[in-house]
Amino acid sequence: AHPPQRAPAGLPRGTRQAMSSPAILGMGNPLLDISAEVAQETFDKYGLKAGDAILAEEKHMPIYAELAAKPDVKYIAGGATQNSIRVAQWMLQEPGMTAYMGCVGDDDFGKKLQDACKADGVQAMYMVDKGTPTGKCAVTILDKERSLTTDLSAANNYKAAHLQEPAQWKVLEGAKIVYSAGFFITVSPESIELASKEALKHGGVYCLNLSAPFIVQVPPFRAVLEKTLPLCDFLF
Repeated sequence: AHPPQRAPAGLPRGTRQAMSSPAILGMGNPLLDISAEVAQETFDKYGLKAGDAILAEEKHMPIYAELAAKPDVKYIAGGATQNSIRVAQWMLQEPGMTAYMGCVGDDDFGKKLQDACKADGVQAMYMVDKGTPTGKCAVTILDKERSLTTDLSAANNYKAAHLQEPAQWKVLEGAKIVYSAGFFITVSPESIELASKEALKHGGVYCLNLSAPFIVQVPPFRAVLEKTLPLCDFLF
């Protein structure tokens, strides 16, 4: 493993960042969290469970506007993998040591996510879907327990073709660690297969997270999980 190449200290920070090769690559579903405290009736109304994480159905769609109307609403850059990468970047303390790939829309939510990554020193390499809004997650908090309801929108449209473009592929090839939350299984099994095989090929470490019960329970998602397990170095 080679130490990251550093530009001379006198160069502007952005130049330094561009010259270091990310050691950790995350691939997942970039989401803007819409977070607020709710009452039990909200849980009952939408059939939510404490500690659960689900994909939104038609019946859940009004929840986003409901939360947005609350006085204590917070908008937070989210998505399980993206958050893990931002924390890893914070722990590494050197700009550009981490990279993240996923799909966002060409909108304000997408810009908020881009800005959050930039502020944290993460090299965000988003695929941008101009026709679909950025994904969002309703974070409903009840007595310190939370329930997550995700509308993937653009995040659902990530394509392996984006990963295979030279700029992204080079980052994958150079990464010592590649990580995806299990949620990404619902979006791009092809990207997971490409990334896990490439990590094996170049001696990188491939990590996957089970993330939520439905990933293990829904047959097509479980099939991807079982196919990928032999290539996993760490399963969270």
